[in-house]
Amino acid sequence: MTGIGVRIWAPGSAAPARRLTNDDLSRMVDTTDEWIQERTGIRERRVLGEGESLATLAAQAGQQALARAGLAPTDLDLIVVATSTPDDLFGSGPQIQALLGQPGPLPSI
Repeated sequence: MTGIGVRIWAPGSAAPARRLTNDDLSRMVDTTDEWIQERTGIRERRVLGEGESLATLAAQAGQQALARAGLAPTDLDLIVVATSTPDDLFGSGPQIQALLGQPGPLPSI
């Protein structure tokens, strides 16, 4: 009997363009870059900008992964999205699928 397997062909990643540094935060609230770095190790964070969402970032990462793997969106059998963001109560998978140009339908997890 042959088992069903999963293969990751290539990675992809994306991050919001807007950077929020500790110095930026120190102009908004009473803190300093040194205070934040000593306690958290954080120097900057990324914040979604106009037109950016979990779905658009995931699609960018997906497009990058597809290009690296030499695959087309129609080669996909499954899109797995794991997040704790409140972008869409019913999940962002279908939005990402559409942004990638994968006609579907794909199974939903």
